[in-house]
Amino acid sequence: MTPPSPYIGRMAPAPTGAMHLGNARTFLIAWLRCRSQGGRIFLRIEDLDHPKVKPEAQEQIYEDLRWLGLTWDEAPLADGCSQPHAAWVQSRRLAFYQRALEKLHAKGLLYPCICTRRDIERAQAAPHADEETRYPGFCRHRFADAEAARLASGREPAWRFRVDDKRETFFCDAFYGIHRSRVAEWSGDFVVARTWQQPAYQLAAVVDDAAMGITEVVRADDLLLSTHRQLLIYTALELHPPAFLHVPLVVGPDGRRLAKRHGDTRLSALRAAGVPASRIVGWLAMTCGLAQPGEECMPADLISRFALDRLPQSRPVISRDALPF
Repeated sequence: MTPPSPYIGRMAPAPTGAMHLGNARTFLIAWLRCRSQGGRIFLRIEDLDHPKVKPEAQEQIYEDLRWLGLTWDEAPLADGCSQPHAAWVQSRRLAFYQRALEKLHAKGLLYPCICTRRDIERAQAAPHADEETRYPGFCRHRFADAEAARLASGREPAWRFRVDDKRETFFCDAFYGIHRSRVAEWSGDFVVARTWQQPAYQLAAVVDDAAMGITEVVRADDLLLSTHRQLLIYTALELHPPAFLHVPLVVGPDGRRLAKRHGDTRLSALRAAGVPASRIVGWLAMTCGLAQPGEECMPADLISRFALDRLPQSRPVISRDALPF
């Protein structure tokens, strides 16, 4: 009998701003899920969202995670990316995404697209699942190649993944159970590269999770639908997908993703104000059903307590004014 594979998890922050309590709660759950199973956890920096990336944010991420006690077993190195595991910074791994794009293109699964966001929004007759904007396929049969798209628009085209209209994807989420979807119904053909040289999140996440040997992806439930897109990419690239665990997204009182408009919940600001890490971790653990109100602790103290059935089903609501610190 083949022994079970060792658990390998990851934390994958984007250096687009300071980490806040919402990020920290999701990373705490990912860390505890991994450590409770005796696994290894990798840290990956997802810095492909170029206009929003802040150079100083990467070091701040390291500081915040270490301060909270969310340690890792493998992380980006500073000496480039000569080997697949030499650095887990996405901007250093463009060659790997390029190979994936070439493979998808050779299979006839990609096509160039010059549609703008406004073009797509104008075509919407009604909103779709989770406010997703469905692509109506304007460019699906429009251009013979990328050069024709450039001539028509005067700019580099994006590249869309051609979705099978009849294909249903499904997976068993460790928290939500069986989740089924037809990507064609709510998304349509989706972007896997902003230009041929600029891979998008959907593609990069698949390539990296496969390369890292991730056995389970733990992330917030606003990415449930993205998982179905990624499953299509896994199949097309002939890669084995990991298991998935989506946990309720932290939101503000208005029900929207936690952001500046909900007050300052940055970890760096709380640290500067003298709030101890143990108080923050204890409060986050309380929202996960793992600690009592007012209890102070560190992640290592929670490993033996961790169980998915203790996590509340509802999305936690955070109001800066109501925080106990």
